Amino acid sequence: MKLRKSKYKILLLIAFLVFSFFTRLSGQPVPGKDENIPFLVTFGKDGLTSWGDADFFQIFFFSIPKDYTKPFYIRVFDPDCGGENDEIQGEFNTKTKFSVYGGRGVDPEKNEESRGLLKGENYKTGNLLASKIFGNEAKYDNKYYSFGPFNPAEGDFNVKWNSNMFKILCEGISGDDGNLYRYFLSSDPDNNIPIEGANAFTYAYHFRMWNDFKSVSHIYPYVDTGVVYIKQRNFDWDNDGSILVVSRYKQGISVPVSNEDNWSESNIPIEPPEVGSSLDFQFHKRQGVLVKNNNVVMTLQNQRGDAVKFFSSPIGGVPMYQPKMVVEKVKPKK
Repeated sequence: MKLRKSKYKILLLIAFLVFSFFTRLSGQPVPGKDENIPFLVTFGKDGLTSWGDADFFQIFFFSIPKDYTKPFYIRVFDPDCGGENDEIQGEFNTKTKFSVYGGRGVDPEKNEESRGLLKGENYKTGNLLASKIFGNEAKYDNKYYSFGPFNPAEGDFNVKWNSNMFKILCEGISGDDGNLYRYFLSSDPDNNIPIEGANAFTYAYHFRMWNDFKSVSHIYPYVDTGVVYIKQRNFDWDNDGSILVVSRYKQGISVPVSNEDNWSESNIPIEPPEVGSSLDFQFHKRQGVLVKNNNVVMTLQNQRGDAVKFFSSPIGGVPMYQPKMVVEKVKPKK
């Protein structure tokens, strides 16, 4: 009985630490500043998967602390598909739809369909709060468009995080070009004003690599209690260098990488020191011949088959490798 109580106290302590880390975050940019990712990417539904988009839609979730009660906005940078940043295929003919959802059914921990990993369009769960379709419109190029204002109480409340959950869905509803964009969760419609304690996450990360040899991109999955190993899956990496996993325990292990238009997967063991912290997946480009406009998709699941979240602002901070300490056993006194 004492052993069970001890384990229960340890679990409570871990949960408290996670909650404390989570509530101190201020991770409104998506991608986050520590990720060093230039853009998210979604292609039109008539595009080819070999261009680096496996399913032509992407979902991100925003978590807003319960004690934040003021209106908020989800700002989209460069929402149109045309101009300086986007990837053209012949001529720009793509239309992209952004939709914001709140209410019951959004929280992906209570509703697995909301994650967008199952077949079909069952990911469109919750109450549709706002949506807009963007084509090739110069007035939105390199500029922000703000959805809102939204009332935090319109979200799907998550007890564990004491937060209201919202999600934004980006769909390539026509055309074959790549729309490159970013998000910012803001308390102001015209400026990027952070909301303290908020964060963002996804289960399937679709992003663009930098077009240079020096920039290293990062994504930060969180390792929850009970995880023994995770299965990583990366799509259309184009054999563009290496993907390394760094943690407080791992100095840097490489994982198998995909080539064009295929998936590569492998299992990564999780050690006890890594539980309750983030991992750092690092994307290092191949040197020599520059691979330009490389779009990548990444997903993770644990040994139970549950999807693992990628947080824009890593819970517990960016993980730094800590050399293993040798603990000598204390010899009993004679």
